[in-house]
Amino acid sequence: MTKVDTRVIGEAANAIIQADGLIIAAGAGLGVDSGLPDFRGQQGFWKAYPALAEAGLEFTEIANPLAFSMSPKLAWGFYGHRLNLYRKTIPHEGFHILKQIADRMPNGFQVFTSNVDGQFQKAGFNENKIYECHGSIHHLQCAESCRPNIWSADSLIIETDDVHCLAVSELPTCPYCREFARPNILMFDDFNWQSERADSQRAKMTKNIQQMQSPVIIELGAGESVATVRYFSESQPGKLIRINPRDFDVPNGGLSVKLGALEGLTLIVNTLSTLGYFEN
Repeated sequence: MTKVDTRVIGEAANAIIQADGLIIAAGAGLGVDSGLPDFRGQQGFWKAYPALAEAGLEFTEIANPLAFSMSPKLAWGFYGHRLNLYRKTIPHEGFHILKQIADRMPNGFQVFTSNVDGQFQKAGFNENKIYECHGSIHHLQCAESCRPNIWSADSLIIETDDVHCLAVSELPTCPYCREFARPNILMFDDFNWQSERADSQRAKMTKNIQQMQSPVIIELGAGESVATVRYFSESQPGKLIRINPRDFDVPNGGLSVKLGALEGLTLIVNTLSTLGYFEN
């Protein structure tokens, strides 16, 4: 394991012991330990999708509702690959560590995540305590936004040619207007995102956090380039524990664990075990 200040780990463990609620704030870096790409920088994105690099397409151009009108097979080649990848990915042990801690909190927990991969649900977290602020790839909407309807993608099967980043099976369509369907994800330059599902999650989140008197916030893998998760973490009352190997600066009073998510959580849970946290 990477060397880290044991004092910081000890302070993080004590903050968890003293808290009555847990707020988990997760960015793309959380999934790295499960083998998922975080698209860090343009080169990171192109490394994951060389066909898009060859075409000179940036992440902002393919993660864009216009792509479903201009190049639907390419757009679904990208999102279909991601959907298939997320379906087969197993959440790493860090998710189970977080759930262990969450389950011991007297006033519960809340997840705030910009990830669209559904890994928290797969790891067994209560659906009613997860807010996916950018939506979910496991739900669909009309690409033309003909009406405010969102439906499950559970029955959707997308076959992809990953070498060329193209969908090779039939593309999903809206059941109402028969135009193409798209993932219910907030994309770049997106004026048609149907936010009803996320809005409902946010309302539940507000009620869940109101039950907490002294929460601890554990933020994982949230970068500075799209700082939605970091802004949320820093706006919450309670002790902030930021676990991040790169963008690790914290505001006054926060704790910085300069490690990846799984490594940082493992050190913290080992310290909690030593202190008898899970014995009562």
